[in-house]
Amino acid sequence: MNLSDLDRGITGCRACPRLVAWREEVARTKRAAFADWTYWGRPVPGFGPADSPLLIIGLAPAAHGANRTGRMFTGDRSGDVLYEALYDVGLASQPTAVSADDGLELYGVRITSPVRCAPPANKPTPEERDTCRSWLVDELTLLRPTLKAAIVLGGFGWQAALPAFAAAGWAVPRPRPVFGHGVRVPLDGLDLFGCFHVSQRNTFTGKLTPAMLRDVLRTAAGSAGLPVAR
Repeated sequence: MNLSDLDRGITGCRACPRLVAWREEVARTKRAAFADWTYWGRPVPGFGPADSPLLIIGLAPAAHGANRTGRMFTGDRSGDVLYEALYDVGLASQPTAVSADDGLELYGVRITSPVRCAPPANKPTPEERDTCRSWLVDELTLLRPTLKAAIVLGGFGWQAALPAFAAAGWAVPRPRPVFGHGVRVPLDGLDLFGCFHVSQRNTFTGKLTPAMLRDVLRTAAGSAGLPVAR
C-alpha cells in the first residue's frame, strides 16, 4: 500500500454513523455563501508530498472548509492562518488555500488530521477519534522512512497523535508527555512539537499569534532539515 491507496481508502470510510450523517447533511444544505459549490462531503485525506520530512497534525475537517473543498485546512479561517504562515516561512507556494485545484504546493511538509470527517460543533467524540486512529497509524507508517519532525495542533490532536505514533512503531515516553505550546518531545529520531491550534478562538484572542505559529514552524522545519525563510 502507498499513500494514494491509503487516501482512496480514507475517502470511502463510513465507520462512524454520526459523522457520516453530519458531513453529508452539511454537504446537502450548504452555507448560503457557498450555495453554488458542490461540497466534497466525504472523509478528507492528507495533503502534501509522500516523502515529506515534516508532518502537521490538526484536529478534523471544518464543516464548510475541508468538508466543502476536499483538502485539509482549505477554505476556512483556520486554513487562512496556517497557509499564510507556511508561505511566509517558505514551506508553501502561495499564502492562500481556497480549493483543491488552486495550484497550492507544499514543500517538504504534509498536513493530516486524526479525525477525517467534519464533526458537529467541531467536536469529535473520543470513540470517533479512536475509530479513526488506524488511518493515521497507516499514514505515519508510510511516512516513516522520511519523517523527521511533526507538529500537533491542539490538545485533542496531541491525545490522538501519541498513541498513533506508538502504534506506528515510535517509542512514546511513559507517562505520556503533556501537551503545551512549544513542547518538544524526541521520539526515536523524530521530534514532536506541540502548537496551539489555529482555530479562530485562539487566533482572535491572541492565544496563538502569527509570530508564535511561525516560530514553531521554523523550529520544526529546522529539525526536519528543511530550509526556511526568515
